[in-house]
Amino acid sequence: MAAGDSPVGKAIQLLSDLQAKILKEGEDAQKVYREFAEWCEDRSRALSNQIKTGKAGVSELEAAIAQEAAMVDSLEAKVEQLAGELATDEADLKAATEIRAHEEAAFQATQKELVDVVDTLRRAVQILEREMKKGGAAMIQIKNAGNLAQALSAMVDAAMLSTADAGRLTALVQSSSEDSDDAEDVDAPAAAVYETHSGDIVQTLSDLLDKAEDQLDAARKKEVQDTHAFEMMQQSLKDEIKYGQKELAEAKAGIAAAGEKKASAQGDLQVTSDDLAGDVKGLAELHQECMSKAQDFESETKSRGEELAALAKAKEALKDNVGGAADLSYGGGEVSLLQFGTSSAASAGARTWLADLEAMRIVRDLGRKHHSSALSQLAARMRSVIKSSTLSHDDQFAKVKGLIQAMIERLESEANADATETAYCNKELAESNEKQADKAAEIEKLSTQIDKMSSRSAILKEQVAALHKALADLSKSQAEMDKVRGEEKEAFAASKADMMQGLEGVKLALKVLTEYYGREDKAHAAAEGAGSTVIGLLEVVESDFTKGLAEMTAEEETAEAEYEHQSKENEIERTSKEQDVKYKTKESTKLDKLVAETASDRSGVQAELDAVLEYLHNLQARCIAKAETYAERKARFEAEIAGLREALRVLESETALIQRGASGSRLRGVRRHVATA
Repeated sequence: MAAGDSPVGKAIQLLSDLQAKILKEGEDAQKVYREFAEWCEDRSRALSNQIKTGKAGVSELEAAIAQEAAMVDSLEAKVEQLAGELATDEADLKAATEIRAHEEAAFQATQKELVDVVDTLRRAVQILEREMKKGGAAMIQIKNAGNLAQALSAMVDAAMLSTADAGRLTALVQSSSEDSDDAEDVDAPAAAVYETHSGDIVQTLSDLLDKAEDQLDAARKKEVQDTHAFEMMQQSLKDEIKYGQKELAEAKAGIAAAGEKKASAQGDLQVTSDDLAGDVKGLAELHQECMSKAQDFESETKSRGEELAALAKAKEALKDNVGGAADLSYGGGEVSLLQFGTSSAASAGARTWLADLEAMRIVRDLGRKHHSSALSQLAARMRSVIKSSTLSHDDQFAKVKGLIQAMIERLESEANADATETAYCNKELAESNEKQADKAAEIEKLSTQIDKMSSRSAILKEQVAALHKALADLSKSQAEMDKVRGEEKEAFAASKADMMQGLEGVKLALKVLTEYYGREDKAHAAAEGAGSTVIGLLEVVESDFTKGLAEMTAEEETAEAEYEHQSKENEIERTSKEQDVKYKTKESTKLDKLVAETASDRSGVQAELDAVLEYLHNLQARCIAKAETYAERKARFEAEIAGLREALRVLESETALIQRGASGSRLRGVRRHVATA
């Protein structure tokens, strides 16, 4: 009976088949677990990145919410302050407007009264001068009056004045007398010092006319000054109210925008927080699942190893102990090579030598296939051990197995180290690339903000420069106006003095001639005809002088009014432009400060980006600059390890090796050599 057909041989074959099946199952389980472990690692990395991103998002959203809340508080405080300032400005404007209205009403009443008085005095003087020329009972009564009040009463009786005009003049005389007593003004006429002469009453009324005109001029100038001061204050308050309302509207709009951003950020925060909680929970569940699978795989691997150890021990027991018994029980009359081998030490050495030789061939072919110098060196060392004559068969067999097992452990260690390095590279590259993208986007955002603010600041500075130029031109124009107005005023004053002097000369000449030719006690025949002609001519000259003076005065008043009006317009324009300069300069300064702060932030982010780029460059040199990819290295490691394990299986299955050797020409030669021996 052939050895393989005996029950013992079949048992050994069954044990070998069972070992092969268990090893195949272990390899399949190892492959499945490796794929599952890679999935765990990839999924864990993805969830970790999502958690990191989620935490960063939560922090950013919380910071944004806090920032918008602070902005709302700041703007609400500003709104409250602006509202108070606007209320104060509006109250001041209202009060100033009411005061100005009362002052204007008082001026209008005073002006009307003074205009009426001036008109009455002018008519009274003209009437007296005309009646003085005519003479008559009325003038005699006026001359006999004891005081100015009686003279005015006589003029009313003579229908020269109306009762209202006489009363107005009497009140003016009394007021002037009281002012004279209080201020000891020797120039003001008084009723008590009036002498009963027609010339005296004319002079008195003329003095009163001059005083009334001075009062009217003073009242008008004061009104112009008060109006100008009010308009300046009104314009200033209106500007403050205008810009205050603008700032108030901007602040309210800012509150609305900040509130909207805050609400949006709160909504995003809720969504991001929910996603983050889900990712954290998912990562914990994934970790638990992966650890559970790892423990299961470890238990299965341990159990499978224990089973293989039991099978190997059983095979060894059968091979080493039941050979002779099997021959005696199942051998018959034939003596096979196996029977011969079990009974002699030479046959055992041949089996060991064949197994070592087959294992060496597998390792050598594996080294050639994968171009591995380590495997080629291992094959050479195995050959050296096989050829060594100083080692026993058992020592030689153990030495070869030890070399193969050491190489397997080395390759597994290198594969694990390479996998760890690859995982590290993938993780760091992904995080570094993400940081680079984030920092680059942040720098681009900050650069855009800087460009916008710088552009706006430049525009504001150009506008401020234009306003300064306009203010300089306005000041120059006002200075020229002041100079021209001063020259015109000086010319008017000189011309008025000449006209007044000429008018006084004509009046004096008329007075002298009129008094002389009106006398009745002349001692000679006076040239009354020629005198009357001269008097008439002088009256025409007086009228021309008076008309010319009035026209000059009217032109001066018109020029003065136009000058005041234009000056007021220039002052309003200057105030408005100065306010524009103030607010635009303030805004420009604020923008420049923000530009500097944002540029500083950008420099900080740029420094962070430079550090990330430097780290990424070093990381790429470490992780990317490799001729062989991780997948290729992984496949090579797996093939080499599988080949070495195959060599171990050959060594551990000598019987299978001898049967496999019987089918090859080289092993058959060896078999014949053993049989011949």
